[in-house]
Amino acid sequence: MESKRQKKIASVLQRDLAEIFRRQAASHFPGTLITVSKVRVSPDLGLVRSYLSVFPVEKSDDVLKFVKENTSKLRAELAKQVRNQLRIIPTLYYHLDDSMEYEANIDKILREGGENPII
Repeated sequence: MESKRQKKIASVLQRDLAEIFRRQAASHFPGTLITVSKVRVSPDLGLVRSYLSVFPVEKSDDVLKFVKENTSKLRAELAKQVRNQLRIIPTLYYHLDDSMEYEANIDKILREGGENPII
């Protein structure tokens, strides 16, 4: 269970990371939408797991590779944005959020199945 402080920091980081990724997508991945779907903060506030949703899905691996290669730059940019709100910038880990792809796949299966969907 997350504390109030964890939730508040997660919200701030999600907003600021979304802004950073919006700019990065425009310059490095034109025509790609990168969304920060969820941010989880560890109880000691030292570790953050960010879940990214990428559209179109075909570019997900390229985006994740870019993000992991540029983690230190992204962390420095985040530090500039939250310097008045956090004393220590947590270590950032990024993961792909494939829930939208999963939902689209289920929707496709149900549409193709017609009246006898596989359950």
